Amino acid sequence: IKMNNKNKKRNTMKKKQILKVCSVTLLSTCLFGSFMASCGSSVKGLPVVEKSTALFDDFTYKGEDDFYAFNPLPDGGYFYNPILPGWYSDPSICTNGEGDYFLVTSTFTFYPGVPLFHSRDLVNWKQVGHILDRPSQLVNMKGQGVNGGIFAPAISYNPKNKTYYMITTNVGAGNFFVKTQDPFGPWSEPIMLPEVGGIDPSFFFDEDGRAYVINNDEAPGNKPEYDGHRTIRIQEFDTKTDKTIGDRKVLVNKGACPKDNPIWIEGPHMYKIDGKYFLMSAEGGTGGWHSEVIFRGNSPLGPFTPWKNNPILTQRHLAERPNPVTCAGHADLIQTVEGDWWAVFLACRPIDNRFENLGRETFLMPVKWSDDGFPYLTQGEDLIPLTLKRDGVSCDSITTFGNFKVVEAFNDSVLDMRWMTLRAPATELYSLTQTPGYLALKCADVSSTEKDTPAFISRRMQHHKYECTTRMLFEPSDEQEAAGLLLFKDETHQYFMGVNRNKTGKCITLWQVGETGSKPLAEQPIADDICVTDLKVVSLGTVYDFYYSVDNGQWLSLCKNVDAHYLSTAQAGGFTGSVIGMYATKRK
Repeated sequence: IKMNNKNKKRNTMKKKQILKVCSVTLLSTCLFGSFMASCGSSVKGLPVVEKSTALFDDFTYKGEDDFYAFNPLPDGGYFYNPILPGWYSDPSICTNGEGDYFLVTSTFTFYPGVPLFHSRDLVNWKQVGHILDRPSQLVNMKGQGVNGGIFAPAISYNPKNKTYYMITTNVGAGNFFVKTQDPFGPWSEPIMLPEVGGIDPSFFFDEDGRAYVINNDEAPGNKPEYDGHRTIRIQEFDTKTDKTIGDRKVLVNKGACPKDNPIWIEGPHMYKIDGKYFLMSAEGGTGGWHSEVIFRGNSPLGPFTPWKNNPILTQRHLAERPNPVTCAGHADLIQTVEGDWWAVFLACRPIDNRFENLGRETFLMPVKWSDDGFPYLTQGEDLIPLTLKRDGVSCDSITTFGNFKVVEAFNDSVLDMRWMTLRAPATELYSLTQTPGYLALKCADVSSTEKDTPAFISRRMQHHKYECTTRMLFEPSDEQEAAGLLLFKDETHQYFMGVNRNKTGKCITLWQVGETGSKPLAEQPIADDICVTDLKVVSLGTVYDFYYSVDNGQWLSLCKNVDAHYLSTAQAGGFTGSVIGMYATKRK
């Protein structure tokens, strides 16, 4: 086995040394039918790699957006919007009234479901887990497309029984909720609500101890007058039996201005403020016409009167502008322990109004109050700011926004909570203990184009401009096996850069994956004795550049100027943003 003493030092705690160039000796007498690759200056050499398995040594993601680079935060309570960049859509927030704030977002068919964030100041957020972290809480995911699954989770705290609730829609199963008295601990098994139709349910717990479920549902009599005609309905809920009681009632038909035939009123939340009941909902769909509207009444059962200056949040009417924020809506209000009001909501940051690859992100803004007593976020030409200030708050050293860098060395026995799989845990397809210090990923019979669980470990793209690298040990057994980095929007919009074999030998290939299958965009042969490859994706916002290395860090171009629009919501549609991660398959 050839040796190479030019390997540079690595910044990691791993108890092994890895080289970027090596030769492979296939040992026919290896145990378990695997092969051993020992190369470089390390005495121990490289680990045993089992057949049809890729070992990923590390993964690095580094954000490089221009806005953050050229607009550093001033001192004294300033922070960036969005507070959760990348695909964190449909945010909902609650507080226990003691200074703890909890925030959740949608996950659709990704696993685990519904990330849970905690903060003490609304600015510094730390993910503390997932609410739906067991397969029993995410039923019927197999067979659902990426844009199915878990819609619009709503988190609430009921001070009467000191219980936290998260209620949501599973498109493949119906509306349900889970609950706990310890939000950091496990949440209950799903409790179904078969009487509640439609989507986007939320709880409202009134001061008198009564509780209600509010949600989007069909038009009256299930006879819509136009496409997008929906209603907001309410039904009482018994917290002792965990069941709805009484009749369902329509609170809003069509929307805030029925004569205009408003579309897709959804995502409702109810609040009691200074003796009045406020009903807030999104309107206009999830695209460029998205908005938030509000109503007020004297009872949770209505009647509700819309504010004369609705919508209370939108950017749909604004002309072209630098660093545009679009699609704003789906908000939730929160009152701090200090007494002021803030709102979380979703919005997009497209490039040229075309490249929405990051999906719908979570923003934060202070709430204003009108002279006639209605809360609002924007009016007229108001812009959603990308930099804000919250007095008395400073940013932590580890933050969720700005240009940050993530380095994953795969030293732990479990995946970091930022990693996701599709539809199920996929634990039979990957291991962090099989070869300590590596992510071992089996080449699966399921591909990323199927509505099933492929061997794909992903994280959100959170910047328009970023650099992503990984080091991989892989020996494809035949022309079907491939492993590498996958850029994934949905089942029919992907880019895959991987190591594979063709009729002439080993190579590195970039595929574009679409409705009609995969087509190679670039291919580069590599020597059969290469066992370690470094892969890199550089996103420039509107295009992707793909690189590889087999010789100690000298990056070679595989393909440049690959259209990023292919992975955007504007091209592919849907409700999610794009993700990137490690992928291995037998069915490329």
